[in-house]
Amino acid sequence: MTLAVFFGCTFIAFGPALGLFLFTIARDPLRIIILIAGAFFWLVSLLLSSLIWFIAVKASDPRDEALQKGLLIFGVMFSVLLQEAFRFLYYKLLRKAIEGLVALSEDGCSPISIQQMAYVAGVGFGLMSGAFSMINLLADSLGPGTVGIHGDSQLYFLTSAFMTMVLIFLHTFWGILFFHGCEHRRWWEIAAVVVMHLAVSGSTFWNPLYVGSLVPSYLLMAAAATWAYLLSGGSAQNLRRFLLCLRSGASPQPGS
Repeated sequence: MTLAVFFGCTFIAFGPALGLFLFTIARDPLRIIILIAGAFFWLVSLLLSSLIWFIAVKASDPRDEALQKGLLIFGVMFSVLLQEAFRFLYYKLLRKAIEGLVALSEDGCSPISIQQMAYVAGVGFGLMSGAFSMINLLADSLGPGTVGIHGDSQLYFLTSAFMTMVLIFLHTFWGILFFHGCEHRRWWEIAAVVVMHLAVSGSTFWNPLYVGSLVPSYLLMAAAATWAYLLSGGSAQNLRRFLLCLRSGASPQPGS
């Protein structure tokens, strides 16, 4: 049973992200480098926010439960803001990288667009975030022990896997929205990403009432996915053509 929980939660949490990586990133060495760099930027933001939270906890009274809860909320919110600050720094770095690639190319064009960089960077942020969210839980799922034996929810590992999956997707969509806002100086788009990130992170304080965190997170993911799709040049007509091609088994013709 423990192996079934381990592999089931692993595939739920990381299966879709693995598909994105294999089909859209793995074949391009430049995209792999951007993904790894994005994961590194997220990791640095986590290390800095963890350091601040650790210092705050050590400097406070551990017997004051209200203060400790407040510090936990502060740590989560501060971590979100720091992640978005590092996303902005990564955008600046990639903008410089594009200028260098254009200068080195023979045709004066970059081999990768800023929209593609935004997508790959978002996947990198999401994968590293998901790894840190689930790795310890997956290790515990191998046992020994029985989930819910003391009356707690037996859905802990399953809901954690679904939450990790939605966070990976959200980071991907947030990357597209955030980079688009930076590129076109639409600061309200950047603010929207920060607000959504704060909302999703804040909803986890409803746990173990998992409906209070999963439902809003998936609704925000649907909204962010639609928004990112439209900003990337998608339209309802393009989506309809794609679905019709899938239904008929035919492949879309170039220029149609």
